[in-house]
Amino acid sequence: MLKLNKIQYNNCIFACKIKAMRFKVHFFFFLFLVLFFSCPEDDGDGLVEIPENDRTEQQIIDNDSLLGYFETHYYNSAYLQNNPSFTLDEIIISELPEDGNLPDPNQNTMLIDDIITLTTTYFDVEYEYYILKINQGESEISPNFSDRVRVNYEGSLMDGVIFDSSSTPVDFDLTNTIAGWGRVLPEFNNATDFVINNDGTVDYTNPGIGVMFLPSGMGYYSAAAGDVPVYSNLIFKFKLFESEENDHDFDNVPSHLEDLDGNLDLTDDNTDDDPYADFVDSDDDGDGTLTIDEDLEPDSDLTEDRDGDGDPENDIGDGDPTNDDTDGDGIPNYLDTDNSESRDD
Repeated sequence: MLKLNKIQYNNCIFACKIKAMRFKVHFFFFLFLVLFFSCPEDDGDGLVEIPENDRTEQQIIDNDSLLGYFETHYYNSAYLQNNPSFTLDEIIISELPEDGNLPDPNQNTMLIDDIITLTTTYFDVEYEYYILKINQGESEISPNFSDRVRVNYEGSLMDGVIFDSSSTPVDFDLTNTIAGWGRVLPEFNNATDFVINNDGTVDYTNPGIGVMFLPSGMGYYSAAAGDVPVYSNLIFKFKLFESEENDHDFDNVPSHLEDLDGNLDLTDDNTDDDPYADFVDSDDDGDGTLTIDEDLEPDSDLTEDRDGDGDPENDIGDGDPTNDDTDGDGIPNYLDTDNSESRDD
């Protein structure tokens, strides 16, 4: 048997390692070539762009679906009338049985018989949306489309799957919600009063209560949101408790009055064509005088200290820049570049 000395043995081991390394390099290079040439070509960013559905066509589909839902579903109307303190989960909407007959007509009502149809223009498309008005709300105050509201709500799909809800009252700025909310809640009134309980909870008296049925175009439309698939009609049960008028830019012009074209969209009203829409622009007409300082009308309320200097009798302005029109051209000063007079002058 041939024996190797220590040096020969080490040289042999080294040579074997080199061959093994070369084999690994050749193998992985071969594997890389196989994978490289077997991969599909990258056409751009690798993502397949799916065009958004036409809004007009989708609205027709959504509206047919909603009307079909109303014709085949009913709600527990008598229970809600007889139990005014009901919770949202006690508003029960059910599908007709297979025979198509309404169970216990003295207790239940078909949705199609009580639904109120509303219309709006949104993204240049005429939309129909629907509300079930269970209680109007007894306050004299209704929210504007741009206000802050306090509500309880439950959102579900047409198959009954609940995707969102609140167990306690929550506050929303309606400008940050889907389009349907800012159009539906102004159809209701706030609660008349509230009581704070010992445990910190609040009970409201006679809030506005209803259910809104929204086509996908007034909801999330082509954007999937959580458990909500694209192009989903939405159902929201809600109780409206309180609302507060928003003035997003603190210029003493309520945000809803900054919707100059009246289309319920604050983002497309920009008097001075700067980067900021009027409702977040402290100088709406860009004349160098802040909107709040173009309030020149005499202060008729001598009990309110508007400028915070401790003397309510020396205030200039009545807190409303919309009624100041120095040159009488029908355009209030805060929107008129011809008038830059300031109450600080």
